[in-house]
Amino acid sequence: MRQTHTALIIPARFSHPIRAEEIDTSLATRQTLVEGSVGAITFVDWHVYLNDEADSIPLPLNARAEVLIREAGLRLDENVRGTVVFLGNGNNGDDAAAPAHLLRLAERLFDTALAA
Repeated sequence: MRQTHTALIIPARFSHPIRAEEIDTSLATRQTLVEGSVGAITFVDWHVYLNDEADSIPLPLNARAEVLIREAGLRLDENVRGTVVFLGNGNNGDDAAAPAHLLRLAERLFDTALAA
C-alpha cells in the first residue's frame, strides 16, 4: 500500500499555480512531478524534492520556491530550477504532510489560498 501525504507543489512557471495536493510519495510520482532524477534538500521539519539534473537540462529558474525556502529559514547558495515538491519530515526518514506553517507562509508570500 502506497503512502499519501499533502504536498506543496511549486511549478517554475508563473503561469502554473502553486498547489497543495494529496500525492502518493513513491519515487515514480516524485520523478514525474520534478520531471526527472530526484534530489532533496532537507531542513528542520520539511524537505523539498527537486530535479537534481536541472542545471544541465536546463530547467527554468523557480523564483517562488527559492523565496519560500529562504523565508522558511534555509540559506541557499545555488538557484532552484524546475518544479519542486515540499513534504514534511516523518519518522525514520519517511515523508509526512507538508507542515502547516510552510503552507501558511506560501499563502502569505504568494497571495494564494491552498486548500489541502
